[in-house]
Amino acid sequence: MVQPGTEQPADWAVEAIGLTKVFRDFWGRAKAKAVNGVDLRIRRGQVFGLLGPNGSGKSTTVKMLLGLLYPTRGSLTVLGESPRNVEVKRRIGYLPEETYLYRYLTAAETLDFFGALFGLTAAERQRRTQQLLAMVGLETARNRPVGEFSKGMARRIGLAQALINDPDLVILDEPTSGLDPIGCREVKDLIRLLASRGKTIILCSHLLADVADVCNEVVVFYGGRIRAQGQLNDLLAVKDRTRIEVPCLEPALLARVLELLNQAVGSGQISVSQPAMDLEDFFLEVVRQAREASVDTSGARAGGPVAEYLRTGGDTAGPAVLERLAAPAPAPVATPPVPAAPILAPAHPEALTSVADTHPVAPQPAAGGRPPPAEAAAPAVRQAANDRLKSILDKE
Repeated sequence: MVQPGTEQPADWAVEAIGLTKVFRDFWGRAKAKAVNGVDLRIRRGQVFGLLGPNGSGKSTTVKMLLGLLYPTRGSLTVLGESPRNVEVKRRIGYLPEETYLYRYLTAAETLDFFGALFGLTAAERQRRTQQLLAMVGLETARNRPVGEFSKGMARRIGLAQALINDPDLVILDEPTSGLDPIGCREVKDLIRLLASRGKTIILCSHLLADVADVCNEVVVFYGGRIRAQGQLNDLLAVKDRTRIEVPCLEPALLARVLELLNQAVGSGQISVSQPAMDLEDFFLEVVRQAREASVDTSGARAGGPVAEYLRTGGDTAGPAVLERLAAPAPAPVATPPVPAAPILAPAHPEALTSVADTHPVAPQPAAGGRPPPAEAAAPAVRQAANDRLKSILDKE
C-alpha cells in the first residue's frame, strides 16, 4: 500500500482519508459505526480486493464510493472528483451482489436500456449489446426475459450491464457467485484484460481463491477498520521457508539428497511432495477433453471473445476459454541442449548458502496472474539432471 504523500493525486482512482460512516436512529443517536476512520488509496489500473467478514464495512464503503451514501466524516474522491458528481458516475460500472434487473425485459432490451441511461446512441447500443451478449455466452438467449434466467445467467447479464458504458472504474461485488468454473475463469480473464487497459477494478468477494488469482493489492476489513493491507505477494509469502522444485528424482538419489539436507538444516524439517494443479485447472482440462471428443451438452457453453470496444486496438483478445484450451499446442522450437545446473552443493551448511546465491529459486508469479501448467520434463533432461546430481554427490 502506497503511503499518503508519495504520489500525485492524478495517480489515484480512489482516495479516502479518515473516511467514517455512522448510522443513527430516529432520534439522531449513533446506532452503528460501519466505517471508522479508514485511510485508503487505490492506484489507477490496479485490481484491488476488498475483503472482510459480513458486517465489516465493505458494502458501506462501496456505497460511499458510488455516492449512494454520504460520509459522516473524512474526505473521499473517486477518479479525482467527488462521488456525488454525475459526470464521475458515468465513468463507473457496478455489479451488485444481487442482480437487480427488470424481469420482463429481454437480455437485449436490458442492455439497450442501460446503454440509453448513459446517453449512448442507438447504433452504439446495438453494437455493444451484440458484443457483450456474445462475450458472456448469452447470444442465444438475447430474446428471453431475464426473469426466466438462472442465477448464473443473471450474473452474466449483470456483468454485461456493468460494462455497457466502457467504465474507467469497475466495482464487482461477488462477480463469480452462481457461475460455473468456466464462467469463473472467463470473468477472471476479463478482469485481467480490463486492468491491462488501465481500468481500475475493485473486487469484493468471499471466494478468496478468486481474489488471489487476480488482485494486486488487498485490504482486510473488520469492525469498520482496515486490519491488514498491502501487496498480495508480500502478505502471503512465508518468509522462513524455501521451496525448491526439481525434475522427478530416482528413489535412491532422492534419499541421498534428503540425507544431505537433513545434515545441513536438521532432521524433521524437510518434507517432500509433488506439485499439483488446482481444481479449476483440472476441471477445465476435463471439459476441454470432452469438448474435443464432441460430447454434446444442453447446458451453458463458454462465452465468446471479449467485446471489441473493451479491447485495446480492437483485435488483441484471444478466443474464449474453451477455444483457447482446445487449441493445439505450438510446435516446440529446436534449441541446443543446456546442461542441467547443479541443485545442491557438497554436504556443508555454508555450501548450501552459496548454492542459494548462485542458483536462486525462481520468483513466484505476480498476484493477478496464473502461471502456465508446468510441462513434464523430457526423459533425457531428467536423466541428465539425475546423472549430474549423482556426480556431485559422489565427489564428496
